[in-house]
Amino acid sequence: MATSVRSAGKRVWRPAAALLAGLAAALLVAGANARVRQPNAEYAERRARLVAQVDGPVVLFGYTGKENMLEFLRFQQEENFYYLTGHNEEGAALVLVPTQAGGKGDTAASKILFLPPRNPGEERWNGPRLAPGDPGIEEKTGFRDVRPFPDLGSMLAQLAQAFPKIYTELPEAGDIGYPHAQVWNDWLRKQAPGVVLEEIAGKIGALRQIKSAGEIALLTRAVEVSLDAHFEAMKMMRPGLNEYQVGARMQFVHSDEGCTEEAYAPIVGAGFNSTVLHYDSLEAKILDGDIVVLDVACAQDGYAADITRTLPANGHFSPRQREIYEIVLGAQNAAIAAVKPGVTMSRSAADSPYRIAYEYIDTHGKDREGRSLGRYFIHGLSHHIGLNVHDAGSTQRPLEAGMVITIEPGIYIPEENLGVRIEDDVVVTETGAKLLSARLPRNPDEVEAVMAQGRAARAANR
Repeated sequence: MATSVRSAGKRVWRPAAALLAGLAAALLVAGANARVRQPNAEYAERRARLVAQVDGPVVLFGYTGKENMLEFLRFQQEENFYYLTGHNEEGAALVLVPTQAGGKGDTAASKILFLPPRNPGEERWNGPRLAPGDPGIEEKTGFRDVRPFPDLGSMLAQLAQAFPKIYTELPEAGDIGYPHAQVWNDWLRKQAPGVVLEEIAGKIGALRQIKSAGEIALLTRAVEVSLDAHFEAMKMMRPGLNEYQVGARMQFVHSDEGCTEEAYAPIVGAGFNSTVLHYDSLEAKILDGDIVVLDVACAQDGYAADITRTLPANGHFSPRQREIYEIVLGAQNAAIAAVKPGVTMSRSAADSPYRIAYEYIDTHGKDREGRSLGRYFIHGLSHHIGLNVHDAGSTQRPLEAGMVITIEPGIYIPEENLGVRIEDDVVVTETGAKLLSARLPRNPDEVEAVMAQGRAARAANR
């Protein structure tokens, strides 16, 4: 998924109307909030690493389930909260209290999960939810101390007497998304008057950038299922289809293989739409001679893949399409070869993979006016993936082993109705990069060969 010129933000999933039937079918496959969690010990270790970095309590709030009331959206937990708890149900809160971290009195280290009390009426509609006092609650949540959410207010008042500051997620300047942080910041100030609220999101984001073996396994699974969907799209692609038909088929593959969450709004853009970075209307008919950008991937248990391929609608790249495609591919190969611990993905560093990809594009090929093509590479090269397709953490941080990032150069020439993006997911290793999506062809001849297999299969079934 193309990285914005600005720091990448969350994209609200607004599927086109034509895709809603397929989406509804996907949601019926799994339970309301079903996700496979990491072992409890992994969440506990994350909490321990975080609390070791602060000199005051950490208070985080999960989503309430009412941030978005669209009927076709499934509940998904606030990412930082989920990263630290693995809890994917509504209305929870987390309190982490370090031992004697600049506070007054004897405050032993505490890790407390607050859950809503059981509500049988709500459960008749939405199914059972975990509640304090449930049998096996420690095993299910990984917390020895699970309390009713209404008790949180009195605990915050006590913390306000012992600590001068509380760490939490603060509202971002100019944020017009969910009012999550602002609502809870206002509530915190009422419960703990006089306490200074400090930002904690940056520290959690830094932890999230290095993936555990379990997280990499989930990302790998999401990538593998996404690749199957792209193979299906290559084989079905032909003039006369609608963009939404291709997107719907790819989403079906995701759900059929057990990936019941889309990583982002599917992008299938033909002709001029291939030059629109986050095109998600999927309303146009695919015409003979079109180039088609497919930026579609799923998430496995919350962990998002991000894969893009560019296809010739009729199965054969025109000479100009192939020229631009091979430039983008060359830039991507050069960038992947440059990925290793210690380099940064920023635009400013002279030896960054971004600069390498940009210089490759700018020194290969011309537009209709004879100008170099760098002006048509209009987005970033890379972003982290994880619990968000544009995952948390600073892009200025040097790469380290265990980070999982995209490499996605692109050229978009609107006056030629020609956009090409190739995007793959890589794990940074001790010595370089491992391409998670290597199974999906990138070479144009190999792409055409897979499309030819699809044509042959259709002809055999007539």
